[in-house]
Amino acid sequence: MSRHRLIGGVIAGVAGLVVALGGATLAAGQNATGPQHATGPQHATGPQQAPGPLAATAGCGKAPTLASGNHTISSSGQNRSYILRVPANYDSNHPYRLVFGFHWNGGTAGDVDSGGTDGYNWSYYGLRRLADAAGNGTIFVAPQGNGNGWANPNGQDVTFVDDMLRQLEAGLCVDTAQVFSSGFSYGGAMSYALACARPTVFRAVAVYSGANLSGCNPGTQPVAYIGLHGIRDNVLNISLGRSLRDTFVRNNGCTPQNPPEPAQGSLTHIVTAYSGCRAGYPVVWAAFDGAGHDPGPRDGCTCDGWQTWTSGVVWNFITQFDGGTPPTTTPPPTGGPTTPPPGTGQQLVGGQSGRCVDVPNSTTTNGTQVQLWDCSGAANQRFTYTTGKQLQVYGTKCLDANGRGTTNGTTVIIWDCNGQTNQQWNLNANGTITGVQSGLCLDANGAGTTNGTKLILWSCNGGANQQWSLRN
Repeated sequence: MSRHRLIGGVIAGVAGLVVALGGATLAAGQNATGPQHATGPQHATGPQQAPGPLAATAGCGKAPTLASGNHTISSSGQNRSYILRVPANYDSNHPYRLVFGFHWNGGTAGDVDSGGTDGYNWSYYGLRRLADAAGNGTIFVAPQGNGNGWANPNGQDVTFVDDMLRQLEAGLCVDTAQVFSSGFSYGGAMSYALACARPTVFRAVAVYSGANLSGCNPGTQPVAYIGLHGIRDNVLNISLGRSLRDTFVRNNGCTPQNPPEPAQGSLTHIVTAYSGCRAGYPVVWAAFDGAGHDPGPRDGCTCDGWQTWTSGVVWNFITQFDGGTPPTTTPPPTGGPTTPPPGTGQQLVGGQSGRCVDVPNSTTTNGTQVQLWDCSGAANQRFTYTTGKQLQVYGTKCLDANGRGTTNGTTVIIWDCNGQTNQQWNLNANGTITGVQSGLCLDANGAGTTNGTKLILWSCNGGANQQWSLRN
């Protein structure tokens, strides 16, 4: 995408809209219960199950009556339009996940569907590429807003979504327990409005840099929610995004906290999963520094692009509701293509064993303990050492001292990157890697050198099993 091209219309339109509606509409969304004392970022509790069973629609088991392309529909006495993307190998006997992608103020359905200047890689905020890579099929819909926005007067745009869903479910095989909404800026506001108004229809929503611009009625029921927002957002201040998030912190019964956010100038991001949420209704907050008002920030610069980490974080959030066992083959890495191009990240090689730090079975499951394995150059063996001292794999998973442990034998696992000190590492001149929090060394357990040897923390002793090097 071209940041300047995308943001220009947003700044001109949404900034004025905030001024115009701030006294009334924004106040309606201020559902936070006031400042909360931080309890510290919490690890997610693993895959979430859908509240209800899979439910097939009338379109299942028969020839589809809808195809990819532009469609029109009558809604609230108006002709409305949307763009539809049906999986290439559509099977009418398979109920499909359905994802709405809402455009920003001044944007269009075509911008979301095409991916703009980044093309296919950024189509539907990068989710289409990841869905295709996963191979499990997803139907995507890009609705067109009136006046290229989502003012939702008298619930008109919510009704438009109702009408689209009826048409889609009649003409295609949709899993009604797997309906999601995503959107940036005004499109994020619309996704939030749908979470408020249709909590039993939408399994989860992803709000990129949003605010309460499309209303929230009634906004009292739980919906799985992920919000992403820049700390230097110059169009919709991050406080507006926090307010949306806090609506569902409350509705979902999560433990209130002030999740950590990166420092200005750090050019990093922090993802926090709230604890205490009702089963199946997680809340995740991703704050970033660098790109301002943008759905595709990239760490380490004030730039953006389809290589952003946001796509993978949102995709992982959505797909946790599949209810199945995580795949044993390489899944789509968060923030990048299924197989990273050569040179993306480096292999972390043990000095004693000559084997690589490896995520078993290429899983992305939080809590998986890393091990030694024959070096293959695959994505599950490629780590990037960030300016925040993290060792990232798959783009948004980090090496982590399990349970923030600081004692000998603490297991070393992967977890969603969150910026905590138990995910920070010093790469030392003597070849050791020490945990910033614990001061202990990354260690091949028992001085093991065979495939499957687990990695732990241990007091630094100069042993060859505590020597490491990064190699391409």
